[in-house]
Amino acid sequence: MPSAAQPEKATQSTPEENQSPDFHIAASVSLQERQPHTLKHGDTFAVFDHRGDIGADPRSPEGIYHNDTRVLSRLELLLEGRPPLLLSSMNQDDNAVFTADLSNPDFVADGKIALRRELIQLHRLKFVWNAACYERVLVRNFSEEPQRLRLTLRFAADFVDLFEVRGTPRKRRGRVTTRRDGDAAVTLRYLGLDEVERLTALSFDPVPAHLDTASAEFDLSLEPHESCRIFIRIGTPAPAAEAWSGRNFYRQMHAARTALRRSVGRATRIDSSNSLFNEVMRRSVSDLYMLVTDTPQGPYPYAGTPWYSTPFGRDGIITALMTLWLDPGLARGVLRFLAATQATRLEPERDAEPGKILHEMRRGEMARLREVPFERYYGSVDATPLFVLLLGEYYRRTGDLDTVRELWPNAEAALHWIDSRSNAEGFLEYFRMTDDGLANQGWKDSQDAIFHQDGRAATGPIALCEVQGYVYGARQLAAELAVALGLEARAKELNQQAETLRRKFEDAFWCEDLSIYALALDGSKQPCRVISSNAGQALLSGIASPERARRVAQTLLDHGSYSGWGIRTVALSAQRYNPMSYHNGSIWPHDNALIAMGFARYGLKDSVLPVFRGMYDAASYMEQRRLPELFCGFVRRRRNAPTQYPVACAPQAWASATMMALLQASIGLEMRGGAGEIRFDHPQLPDFIDELCLHGLRVGAGSADVMLRRHGDDVAVTVTNQIGAVKVIALY
Repeated sequence: MPSAAQPEKATQSTPEENQSPDFHIAASVSLQERQPHTLKHGDTFAVFDHRGDIGADPRSPEGIYHNDTRVLSRLELLLEGRPPLLLSSMNQDDNAVFTADLSNPDFVADGKIALRRELIQLHRLKFVWNAACYERVLVRNFSEEPQRLRLTLRFAADFVDLFEVRGTPRKRRGRVTTRRDGDAAVTLRYLGLDEVERLTALSFDPVPAHLDTASAEFDLSLEPHESCRIFIRIGTPAPAAEAWSGRNFYRQMHAARTALRRSVGRATRIDSSNSLFNEVMRRSVSDLYMLVTDTPQGPYPYAGTPWYSTPFGRDGIITALMTLWLDPGLARGVLRFLAATQATRLEPERDAEPGKILHEMRRGEMARLREVPFERYYGSVDATPLFVLLLGEYYRRTGDLDTVRELWPNAEAALHWIDSRSNAEGFLEYFRMTDDGLANQGWKDSQDAIFHQDGRAATGPIALCEVQGYVYGARQLAAELAVALGLEARAKELNQQAETLRRKFEDAFWCEDLSIYALALDGSKQPCRVISSNAGQALLSGIASPERARRVAQTLLDHGSYSGWGIRTVALSAQRYNPMSYHNGSIWPHDNALIAMGFARYGLKDSVLPVFRGMYDAASYMEQRRLPELFCGFVRRRRNAPTQYPVACAPQAWASATMMALLQASIGLEMRGGAGEIRFDHPQLPDFIDELCLHGLRVGAGSADVMLRRHGDDVAVTVTNQIGAVKVIALY
């Protein structure tokens, strides 16, 4: 293994030559076929089908998961041994509760209908709270006759690691055992190869007529219009002091709702004259806060379900950056968590070096056994400069110098790592120190994502276009922090470094004939002359000259890049373009949001609006008005919806934050905590919003409610309520 300072092996290999696992998501079944419903709290999440069942298709990722392990792989509700008919199901608006309405099918005996369909209602209500999934099944008899019915719940737990669900094979696994614990409880146990015992406890109320280690049966006797209720708890064993029964089901549900409401209450409330846009925003906010997990350092948005319900450095930072105006508390939680997990020593097997910011953290058996490298994995090149950039933007937004003082040593460690890993030309490059790690370490981290104009894979070390922008922004903002801390000499040094990088970036990355910056420079310092969305993200930091920023915007909004729904990851002209690929032609909502924020930085509001419009229209077609992690990059056709990607996560944190970032870019919203200012820089509203109300814009010790009204191409800004010393400024 070469040392960190001498990555000879890494510079000679290419992603496609390497034989290590690429950790892609196997797609034997499309999530879009099943349209699963998701609930989450903390480190536990549940994925159900429309009936509220789990595991009807063994290839699906449905299940209840805790700490990256599927702790329940089957849960099937049967009435008289048959699946009930689905009437409807939904996640309620706040994402706290899932409900499903079902009814009986026609029951036939001796060739005659013994019970006509739709006379028995089954109403399922579920929520996840404190490492357990709770369910109430309400059974109601709407017939005019007494009914005797048998209701069965079949269950099982395979205790499969999430990476195995995703498609990574294992040669050996631990041992599953089951035990009945009395008349109304069952425990399923798994002793892993890591010597950790994982338990799933199932409790029922009332006591089932029959219970074994795979099913519970209830004999129901219902008079006309009579109903009964069955309560189930599934999860880690309840503490002895909190013996569970159906009597405290509603208390637990109230606690779950209250906690979620309190979390959402930190955010600015958004209302508009467009009811459909309001639905999209409500779903976005609900999804975001469902994914937020409280850590010892503060709230952290987990990346997404089902595949990424865990802390990711890049995802958490970008989500916090896009929602900074809405709720700066998220950014503070992300910064403090990532500071607490920042690498402090060289560990090649984790791609860790002092100062690097976490890429991904996992708690499952395969990670603990190093069958996958992600227990604490640092193989991302962008999370570290993004950490410094977010800290600077957080300070601008809040004026919170105490947090800056607390995290300044972490920022300096991150900046030192950037300096140590920048090449002779001053560009930050990536390479991996272990063949088990990720071959590509930017946000486009699939193995085929970085390539040349002729389709050849780029050899490393690789300097990505947008990463240089992140470094430029990090150094500029770190200079502002240094001034605030009284470190004038350090501020001057950082500003000089930023300006030098800007000049070299323009010279090395600009492709005049393509009117865009190159996707990357390869190990031979040759540009990857591909029209890609990465160049749009580079605008976020201001590294581009104004004239070239304008040309980048024109290129990305050309039909070769802009599908009508959004900007593709690579243009139609790219040799590896494929609208169904993960990173080579698909459309990622968060990518579009960051690009739009970059457009707005240069005052290119006419370029922001079509991106906003495309994402809004796409969301209006999506299940539950929810933007997924990504969708396919096919051209938009009249009266057709966007084409879904088969294994896209939904909800995904940075996709949930997309509409909030697009709204900010459109209205030019800037907030300065130190000065107590709320600014609207040349605000514009898209043509689908005539009036917008922002309730509780908090800055410093005060807050304001602001209304924006569109009159043709002009937008009027009115303060409707104000608390404390807040200045609202509109620039035209």
